[in-house]
Amino acid sequence: MTRLAHSTAAAGAYGAITQPDRSVQPNTAVRIDLWTEEDLLAARHAVRAASVEVGFGIVDQTRVITAASELARNAYIHGGGGTMLIEFPRHGGTMGLRLTISDNGPGIGDVEAALTDGFTTGAGLGHGLGGARRLMDDFDLRSAPGEGTTVTVTRWPRP
Repeated sequence: MTRLAHSTAAAGAYGAITQPDRSVQPNTAVRIDLWTEEDLLAARHAVRAASVEVGFGIVDQTRVITAASELARNAYIHGGGGTMLIEFPRHGGTMGLRLTISDNGPGIGDVEAALTDGFTTGAGLGHGLGGARRLMDDFDLRSAPGEGTTVTVTRWPRP
């Protein structure tokens, strides 16, 4: 298994998991299936609502939604579907937004190459994983060939 982690902030505790309610409430976690194009749209809407709830400005909302969209689409296209978990970690009284996207697809054989801009196994531009890493404060990728991929990203509000 390959694991790559990048962090610029510490993570904290979060609330209980709820499903299938897609409303976004702090101190709860929301699980969204990523099996259809409609699920991808629902995930973007839920992430937008969560970023508003955390208090992100429009620029940070756009960053988080863009990262979420790229990662969810990767799980859908390359992983054959998966799940997204939206959580609200706390650190020093500050609430952030954490997304965990998992699939049971073929995994990533070379994580470092996959994070390089321009690397693609499909028809895209090859900026998805690396772009998501740059857009978020914390980035953790776990993958192994034949075992799927899990990417956890977190964004914290700016003071």
